[in-house]
Amino acid sequence: MAVKTTCIGAYPKPDFVHLPDWFNVPAGPDTADPTKQWVDALAAMGTEASAIIERGVHQVVKDQVDAGIDIPTDGEVARENYIHYHCRHLNGFDFKTLTEKVLRGGTYSAQLPTINGAISVRDTFLVGDYQRAQAATCQPVKVTMPGPMTVSDTNSDVFYNDPVKLGAAIADALNVEVLALADAGCQHIQIDEPLFARKPDEALQYGFDNLERAFHGCPPSVTRTVHMCCGYPDRLDRNDYPKADPSAYHRIADAIERSCIDAVSFEDAHRHNDLSLLEHLPTTSIIMGFVAIAKSRIEAVDEIRARMLTVLEYMDADRLIAAPDCGLGLLSREQAIAKLTHLSLAAKSL
Repeated sequence: MAVKTTCIGAYPKPDFVHLPDWFNVPAGPDTADPTKQWVDALAAMGTEASAIIERGVHQVVKDQVDAGIDIPTDGEVARENYIHYHCRHLNGFDFKTLTEKVLRGGTYSAQLPTINGAISVRDTFLVGDYQRAQAATCQPVKVTMPGPMTVSDTNSDVFYNDPVKLGAAIADALNVEVLALADAGCQHIQIDEPLFARKPDEALQYGFDNLERAFHGCPPSVTRTVHMCCGYPDRLDRNDYPKADPSAYHRIADAIERSCIDAVSFEDAHRHNDLSLLEHLPTTSIIMGFVAIAKSRIEAVDEIRARMLTVLEYMDADRLIAAPDCGLGLLSREQAIAKLTHLSLAAKSL
């Protein structure tokens, strides 16, 4: 009855990859220019940049596979954050004109790029990222990208002035990458929409429609995955960080089941869900978070296994995929490996 395992996205950057990301900004996520530091750091690496990033990606993939992960990611090694890395490849985003904006229910403010023109694809890039990571392993690598609502919320819009139209334009741009990845043979494509947990009403009003738009035409050979965590803290072991309302997953569960989503990723380790939630998802695969990503404590194998067995009282094992709650960027490499190893041992012991 062994349960498959995956990671969500981010992984601690190798110490030889000297690129900034929002996990190591002292004042908190995106409080500085989200791209200038990344561009400057990339330039400082010179002609070796591509080789250094490739080496970093291969190390991160190997860490995950060696820890027993069945579906690894590239660890987002090349990204300053999972949102603006994508936006830099789109027309309509002005990274020189930054706008202060309060985010995630008032948890922090940031200097964000300004959307001041029509959004379209400037250049496709995720196929190259996928191929770079897939070259490191025989395991199928999952590629991640930010969702329309999350991109909308993490930039300042002065062009569309309509969240529905803005989300649709972003979704159309994402769909170009989705179809290119599918054509390249990628079997797992994940769109990250933590804003669905923060703003369930908006998710129901137009968020799911734009997800459908982003995945439009995606062939059945691809597992269409959506990640819906409840929010990152600004530092490790901060217990008072305001998470999304615990009822949010229940409010959108029926819409998830009706949608094109094959697998949905829920946070559960930081704060356990009322598992009656799973009764609303009789056919959707569940990627459940069994290890916390913002706590330095390493969960014991027996502890993880016990929660897995509880979850399996509500669903079949062939639809359950074990994962961390979210990306692992706040942790050290040693902590990430330990958590993933325990997660994998628990999943394989069922």
